Amino acid sequence: MRGLRSLSAIRLATGVIVLAWPLLVGFGLAHNGLHWLIPAMALLLVIRLFMVRKQAGPMRRVLQTVALAGIALCVASSVLKAHQLLLFYPVVVNAVMLTVFGGSLWSAMPLVERLARLREPNLPPAGVRYTRQVTRIWCLFFIVNGLIALFTALHGDMQLWTAWNGVIAYLLMGSLMAGEWLVRRRMMKREQP
Repeated sequence: MRGLRSLSAIRLATGVIVLAWPLLVGFGLAHNGLHWLIPAMALLLVIRLFMVRKQAGPMRRVLQTVALAGIALCVASSVLKAHQLLLFYPVVVNAVMLTVFGGSLWSAMPLVERLARLREPNLPPAGVRYTRQVTRIWCLFFIVNGLIALFTALHGDMQLWTAWNGVIAYLLMGSLMAGEWLVRRRMMKREQP
């Protein structure tokens, strides 16, 4: 039981690092605290990488790539003493997500459809068309969000970078998820006999 709690705590801590990256980097740069924060972030990302390797499902590779990107940025930032490299993590995450979601559009089953089939193995044709459209919408989101993240990283305004990448982007992502959920629910009700 204690081991399970420890594993859950580690999983939570590594997830928080990924989600709170902009806030942690913003805090570290503002308070000259990256000398201790970067190794801690890198260590938690290494742990996350190994934990994700045991995971099954279509998102495993995405989570691994994102963790590897974070580790690489931490190492490069420490070695080169160029802490601004950490600002490009949200850009990399959006690029990885765009690659995965966009690349899946050229496969027989886009990523959103694969995820939908975990809950609904016999997805009707309307559901297949819908999931393909949702995959396209997510691709558009990752393009726009990635470009804005790149602008904020290059612009050099830490308040703007932290606000966009640590708050606004998450609010927009949550709004997109909630909106998609509402549309899906309405569509499912229409499809029921």
